[in-house]
Amino acid sequence: MKIRKLLGAIAVVLAVTAGATGCGSRPGTAAPSASADAAGSLVGISMPTQTSERWIADGKNVSDSVTKLGYKADLQYANDDIPTQVAQIENMLTKGAKALIIAAIDGTTLTDVLAKAKEQNVKVIAYDRLINGTPNVDFYTTFDNYTVGVQQATSLLTGLGLIDASGAKVEGKGPFNVELFAGSPDDNNANFFWTGAMDTLKPYLDAGTLKVPSGQTKFEQAAILRWQAPVAQKRMEDILTAAYSSGTKLDGVLSPYDGLSIGIISALTSTGGYAKGSLPVVTGQDAEKGSVKSITAGEQYSTIFKDTRLLGAQAVKMVDALLKGQEPEVNDTETYNNKVKVVPAYLLKSVIVTNENYKKELIDSGYYTEADVK
Repeated sequence: MKIRKLLGAIAVVLAVTAGATGCGSRPGTAAPSASADAAGSLVGISMPTQTSERWIADGKNVSDSVTKLGYKADLQYANDDIPTQVAQIENMLTKGAKALIIAAIDGTTLTDVLAKAKEQNVKVIAYDRLINGTPNVDFYTTFDNYTVGVQQATSLLTGLGLIDASGAKVEGKGPFNVELFAGSPDDNNANFFWTGAMDTLKPYLDAGTLKVPSGQTKFEQAAILRWQAPVAQKRMEDILTAAYSSGTKLDGVLSPYDGLSIGIISALTSTGGYAKGSLPVVTGQDAEKGSVKSITAGEQYSTIFKDTRLLGAQAVKMVDALLKGQEPEVNDTETYNNKVKVVPAYLLKSVIVTNENYKKELIDSGYYTEADVK
């Protein structure tokens, strides 16, 4: 009995000592979970740029949602400059952030700063863009990016009349001349968009129903670094000069982002001499106001609507769960390998938007008002 009492006393002393010193885990074991009384914790929100209205809206939405839950928000934009984004995240950690929501400029450049986050037991959510090359990203939320690429290619085929509204193939059409654009090579999503689109277009390219007069059919040739509209415009101008100056007609352009679409259309109207009523079918993504206006004006044909209100809400739900020591909801544990680990993810759905359905998807849903896009 004396031995049992002695062992019990030792156990109590060890438990009290561990609690007093904060030694909740040994090297190689799980860190202690966040307490349920996490209200007031600082959440760092790192967005890539303010040059896109999409990222401005994302940042405000996430920041407002975090604040409504009783947390403090530190929202920063890095203006597409990698060292700035790293410095901003470091500053968030210095301020005592307990969680980070990061839309990376370059998903391969945050390894060192996220190692610091891990040392401080800070939880990391990759927002829309996967963070690569580090084990220190806990969860990822985005849209089904392969499907976004499929949708972009599908809208191109629909605009050209190669498939009908039901998705059925229409025989006897073509051949059509198209050109292909891809996103930034340092954005993991760009590869998913490209792969989804090219898998969809491949049967038509193989059959000769679609032709690419420039011959530029590889991702490396089509990619636009940092998704910059002026770069896309210059590439389109160069293609028009090299492959279309003899009078060859361009029928369609696969564009993965509205910002690029605006640059492409500028090249088509200036260098290509295309008028509004005779523009090629041009796709897009993000349903930015400028491009929705272009769609309603009969210029850009389509965009992919990704409701960033839902994306922001999902990221905030993940952070809230983590700070309360709970497990966030995910629906994909296989797709997103960041070269170190498969990052558990929650994927949202996107919608093709054209002049036929923009009111239903964008106006009736409250995403925009009619005045926003006219």
